[in-house]
Amino acid sequence: MKSVKNHLSLIVALMSILFSIQVFIIVERSIDAYKENLAKNYSVVVVSEKHISQSEFLSIDGLIKKAKELSPDSVIKRLNTGMSEKNIDLLRLTLPKFYKLYLTKFPSPKEIKTLRKNLFLNESITKIEDFSNNHDITYKLLVLFKGVISVFAVVVSIVTMLLIVKELRIWQFKHSERMNIMGLFGAPTWLRSAVLFRLSIVDAIISSILIFLLFLYLSTNKFVLEQFQNININIVIFDRVNDFLLLLGVSLALSVLLATMIVLGHKEEV
Repeated sequence: MKSVKNHLSLIVALMSILFSIQVFIIVERSIDAYKENLAKNYSVVVVSEKHISQSEFLSIDGLIKKAKELSPDSVIKRLNTGMSEKNIDLLRLTLPKFYKLYLTKFPSPKEIKTLRKNLFLNESITKIEDFSNNHDITYKLLVLFKGVISVFAVVVSIVTMLLIVKELRIWQFKHSERMNIMGLFGAPTWLRSAVLFRLSIVDAIISSILIFLLFLYLSTNKFVLEQFQNININIVIFDRVNDFLLLLGVSLALSVLLATMIVLGHKEEV
């Protein structure tokens, strides 16, 4: 029963780390997908005294994806108070040109400032509306959310690693007599610690498989999928190949590394 408890403690600790990593990956993908959605809906309005071609806009800044000239008819319609057709045509000619710029990605506040600066280098451009106030708030919220998740993942990882070290030390003390006897017969360190490494590797594989099953279920769960659909985000919650191999690699590397540290620390103490 004690052996099962030790195994279970190590597996749960490893699962906590793997769970935190996968949640961070999902958050990263969600933020990237949300930025893409914002980039599609976000645009900059430019007022120019003269006509500016699409190629000219693209040469101004690499952040500009395309430019669309806005029709002045909506403005004229609001200003029309019984004007004649001739005056309307004249007004249409005298009005400045309005352009809507679509960007290649959701920009940072610094990139928006650079874009404004580059646009104003064109003498024809008289005014730029970049909706910077709303943009800055949205961008900062995304950065803050990502930062909170990162801190949470780091804290969980540190705490669980300490738990893993404690469990491995318990197993080391449990087998210390056998390891000392093997040492008296000249067995190398790696052979004396084979049980410890076998424990860490087996538990790492088990924890990876359990996390795989958990996120496989979550990635197909109707409730979870509905939550992402509600915020108009379509992402891969769990990649069965790439994500699993990543988590398995992290689990094995972490387990072997901590086991090695325990073995080397024991050697130094002796």
